[in-house]
Amino acid sequence: MTQGRDLAFYTADTPNGQKVSIFLKEAGLAYEQFDLDLDRGDQHRPDFLKINPNGKIPAIVDREAGVTVFESGAILSYLSSKTGCLLPATQAENTAVQQWLHFQIGGIGPMLGQLWWFLHASKTGNAEAIQRYRNQSLRLYQVVDTRLGDSAFIASDHYSIADIAAFTWLRTWGELNLDITPYSHVRRWLDVIAARPAVHAGLLANQPACRAAAGRSASGED
Repeated sequence: MTQGRDLAFYTADTPNGQKVSIFLKEAGLAYEQFDLDLDRGDQHRPDFLKINPNGKIPAIVDREAGVTVFESGAILSYLSSKTGCLLPATQAENTAVQQWLHFQIGGIGPMLGQLWWFLHASKTGNAEAIQRYRNQSLRLYQVVDTRLGDSAFIASDHYSIADIAAFTWLRTWGELNLDITPYSHVRRWLDVIAARPAVHAGLLANQPACRAAAGRSASGED
């Protein structure tokens, strides 16, 4: 078992940070967590840029192996391979997992991420962009819904890192003002994933305010 001092996890409370947090809980790994304040620009500090030159979270440092990994999909694949947790049993299943993992990285994340930006971060507003990214996001929900009509989970009938990766993004439909009523298979799948204890723990662990409150409670402070 990896000791906490052997694995460093750099994160913020975003879908990409949540992915890795969930996996760490699924695998039962000990780790040291560093929360970056993205609004303050912590991701651009020279010490973090040595870990990820692209200045993005998440990133991990496996001190035991002397390995640094950034990009959430690469981290999930690395940790799954290293620990054996959620590791596919066959080459065919592994290929399917990687295929759907890349589908999330190249499609779901960018489209939903852009929709979030134009809805919540843009100072100028752009109705055409919002409509484009809303349409593309709903199209991707449809792709996933069709897939889940044939399979219990995204890559196969087994829960995998592909599900973790897609879940943290597709669960944001409410804040993106998306109507997912037509996508019954996606809604069923979201409920199944959300009910996993490690998923709940991973989402909670990625919220700095919740961890701080837990720490105060444990120390007897209000």
